[in-house]
Amino acid sequence: MAVKPRAFIMRLRHIEVFHAVYSCGSVTRAAEVLKVSQPSISKVLAHAEQQLGFALFNRVRGKLIPTSEASQLFAQVSQVSDGVERLRQLAANLRTLEKGAIRIAATPAFGIDFLPGAIASYRRLHGDIKFSLETLRHEELSAALMDARIDIALAFDPGNLPGISGELLGYGRFVVLVPAGMDLGIEGPLQLQDLAGVPFIKLDNQGPLDRFLTAHIEASDTCLDSVVTAGSYLLAKAFVSHGMGVCIADQMTAHSRSHEGVVIRELKPTLKFRIAALHTDHNASSLACRDFIGHLKHSLQWFLKSTKRPG
Repeated sequence: MAVKPRAFIMRLRHIEVFHAVYSCGSVTRAAEVLKVSQPSISKVLAHAEQQLGFALFNRVRGKLIPTSEASQLFAQVSQVSDGVERLRQLAANLRTLEKGAIRIAATPAFGIDFLPGAIASYRRLHGDIKFSLETLRHEELSAALMDARIDIALAFDPGNLPGISGELLGYGRFVVLVPAGMDLGIEGPLQLQDLAGVPFIKLDNQGPLDRFLTAHIEASDTCLDSVVTAGSYLLAKAFVSHGMGVCIADQMTAHSRSHEGVVIRELKPTLKFRIAALHTDHNASSLACRDFIGHLKHSLQWFLKSTKRPG
């Protein structure tokens, strides 16, 4: 009778120890990382090799050298290990979740002026609600939501993010920021063609808003004289305040209370973008979160209306 091969699925402890030893390159260092004894690491590793039916490491002059099988296995084990770590972080975040608190993250443009104002006005109505606010890059928002580190994220044109729903708060627009005292020789709204030959501060195209603006500029066939590339709209605005040139920025950044010596001019034709509040699909937002999102809609309408001044 033929003997069936023994099926084996690595246990979580096997995966954890193998990943640590492979990453650290030694049992000693792996034991320090996992905060266990060296004999314990060696025992788990030996058991994993026994169950797998092949060696994971060879000892060469006192060093552990991964076998070819171990190298192939590590790619998959890394994914499992990352998933387990995210699961632990999620559990920790859920465990420390405070009732009656709203945790928010947003891209920097929202955090300078708009969100502090919206939170302050909400707290005047609901003094029992606590808040935490952090600024993140656009690509970091979805991970913070999925890890339950935050309840709500604010973003420009977020697009489709797996497992995340967006609620439209309103529409913003791009404007032109000009150093005070710089005479462009044109009254009223500015077109891209009016900026040709003027020192221009460009964005680094890392976020969806940057890419949207860049695509619009490229489609216009307007050649802008870029003198510096900024990593954010706030940095671009700072360069404008120092007289280095003009930039095109979102309305939120333009009207934030930072940097003197900047004149805001309208951009024609009008270039709009969506502003959304994001939350996870599987997490039914608390009543406080949903109420605050409604407050954000009204706050945004007021903010955008109050910043519509002639340029």
